[in-house]
Amino acid sequence: MKIPVEAFQNFDEEQAVNVIANTFNNNDSAIGFVINNYNPIEKIIQLHEEKIALYERMLKEKDEMMVRLEKLIGK
Repeated sequence: MKIPVEAFQNFDEEQAVNVIANTFNNNDSAIGFVINNYNPIEKIIQLHEEKIALYERMLKEKDEMMVRLEKLIGK
C-alpha cells in the first residue's frame, strides 16, 4: 500500500475528516463538471454496440467452427 507506518501511528480521525471535507468542498466545481458531462444514455449505447460486435464475432467463429467440423466428418 506504500503507506508509511508513521501515518498509522499519528492518525487523527477528526483531522482526516476535516481534510476530506475541505478537499470535497474545494473541488465542488470540478466534481459538478464531471457529473454534468457524464451522459448515461451514451454509455448504454456504447455498451450495446460493443455487445452487438461481440455477438457478431461469436457468430463468425461458430460458422468457422461448423465448416471445420463438416470437413472433419466428411460432408
